[in-house]
Amino acid sequence: MSLMVCNVHFTQQPEKVVYVSNALMKTLKLSGKKSIYLKLGRVSIPATMKPIKKSGKHLYLTTGLRNSIRVPNSGNVYLLNSNADEVQIGPLIGILSDSTARTTTNPFGSRTEFIKSLLREGNKKGFFFAFAPRDINWVDDTVLGYFLSDSGTWTRKTVPLPDVVYNRLPSRRAETGSMIGTLRDRFIKRKIPFFNWSFFNKSDVYELLKDDEVANQYVPESVMGPTSEQVKEMLEKHQFLYYKPTAGSLGIGIYRLTHNPKKGYFARYRAKGSNVLLRFNTFSSLMRMLQARHGRALHNYVIQQGIRLIEIDQCPIDFRFHMHKNGSNQWVVVGIGAKKAGKGSVTTHIKNGGQLLTPEQALSRTFGARGNEVLQKAKEISISLAESIEKNYPHLLGELGFDIGIDQDEQVWMFEANAKPGRSIFKHPALRKEGKASIVHIIEHCMYLSKFRRGES
Repeated sequence: MSLMVCNVHFTQQPEKVVYVSNALMKTLKLSGKKSIYLKLGRVSIPATMKPIKKSGKHLYLTTGLRNSIRVPNSGNVYLLNSNADEVQIGPLIGILSDSTARTTTNPFGSRTEFIKSLLREGNKKGFFFAFAPRDINWVDDTVLGYFLSDSGTWTRKTVPLPDVVYNRLPSRRAETGSMIGTLRDRFIKRKIPFFNWSFFNKSDVYELLKDDEVANQYVPESVMGPTSEQVKEMLEKHQFLYYKPTAGSLGIGIYRLTHNPKKGYFARYRAKGSNVLLRFNTFSSLMRMLQARHGRALHNYVIQQGIRLIEIDQCPIDFRFHMHKNGSNQWVVVGIGAKKAGKGSVTTHIKNGGQLLTPEQALSRTFGARGNEVLQKAKEISISLAESIEKNYPHLLGELGFDIGIDQDEQVWMFEANAKPGRSIFKHPALRKEGKASIVHIIEHCMYLSKFRRGES
């Protein structure tokens, strides 16, 4: 197997002929052959091959051949010579997303700029496009994709099913339903790598790690769908808990529950844009309030051991670790944002009054000169946690977001893992470089999964 870069040109002849420069033919070890199979994505077609006298590595595709295989663009692209008779052009990579309010200039809503960034970087490596579930034609295994031109405008082109799909469906709602389940199964049946499979629920992560001794030492004690008795037991054991929906996000619906034997029970939460603190004389009155607000939905809540996090100005600090698989299929920490809770807030979410800092700013104020050492330990633990989740997860992962806490004793805790982490930390001026690195890592992992990798050359 060999990997190389060549220049693909289009010609106007109607026949299905590929013209190959002598230098490229020699590199591909095709000298003397009269025909080859030319492959793009999941389509492979036979083509007559003719040599041409031209220096450098060049491939000329006639109109008839280009229309059959649907090569989207000319220019520099990779060739993968996987066997003696087949040459693959590509890679062809699809970014799966969706939007309910499409326009010609903003086809993927609020995710359009992120997808543009992926395609700009990806087009340096191969054919990258974006698509929605409804753009797939399963009858002829093609996709009507959104391609980004050099000028930054969108063009629609029909191409074969891609070599790899990066799943960025925007919400749990967009991922539910039989259509999306069927879509994923069809990609897997065609042996097309599909990552990341879906959003996690909090219960998914705890279930994945419940028998993993290495990972479990960093996960706070948690109980899914707890009974009132279990909530009370955990409160007496830990003094305070977090009570949160298993499928929640952005801190919505989270309660911080506290028990003080002399003062009673306290519930802190956010409602109508404000932080609320309530006191209850008895545990039963606390639970009546929760049941009145949520009813049967409490069956889908989890209680989690409260951790005394490090603080700045008496406000707790936690961290978002943005993890990626790299081009060598290894987990790395690409970006870290430190989140300082707003006064009286139950979470550190920026929308709830939180403040974004760099990890160095946060840890130097807490641990002084030892801040870098604490940060390095947290990075090593985060990589270990990513490896544990991947080991126990049945589908492909290429990206994770961890909500990490560090307590006063330097113990590292993982509160949540997100399979499709948000990118708000990269808006911090000091983390823009990491934001660009995140894009590069996504592209490099797509290249790895497609087998168009540097290591093959």
